[in-house]
Amino acid sequence: MQLTPVIAIHMTAALAALAIGPVALWARKGRVQRTHLHRAAGYAWVTLMLATALSALFIRDYLQFNIAGYTWIHLFVPLTLAGLFGAFRALYLKDISRHHKIMQGLYFGACIGAGAFALLPGRYLGQLVWGQWLGLL
Repeated sequence: MQLTPVIAIHMTAALAALAIGPVALWARKGRVQRTHLHRAAGYAWVTLMLATALSALFIRDYLQFNIAGYTWIHLFVPLTLAGLFGAFRALYLKDISRHHKIMQGLYFGACIGAGAFALLPGRYLGQLVWGQWLGLL
C-alpha cells in the first residue's frame, strides 16, 4: 500500500486528533474550568475525528482479510460516528456526565485504541514505523 492523498488526509487528521484530544479533556478538569478552550478544542477534535472516520471509508485493503476492501479496523468508523452522535445528544439533553464519559471513551478507544491497532506490523503505518523508520522488520 502506498501513501495516497486519502491516507495522508486520514493520518494527518488522526494524529492531530490524538494531539488535541487531551487539551479538550484537560480544559474541563479540576477547579479551574476553561470553558472557551474546552469548547474550541472540542469542536476541533470532533471535526478531526469526523475527517478521520470519513476518510477511512475511502481506504481499502484487499491484501488482508476483508469484505469489499474493508478490514476489521474499519469497525471503528461506525463506532466513532455513533459515539460522536451520542456525545452531542447527551449535551442536548444536558447530561454532562454522559457526554464526558462518551468523549473520554472515544478518545481512548478511537484515538489510542485504533492508533495502536494501526501500528501492528501488517498495517501500512506499522510497516512504516517498525520497518522503514526503525528497521526492526
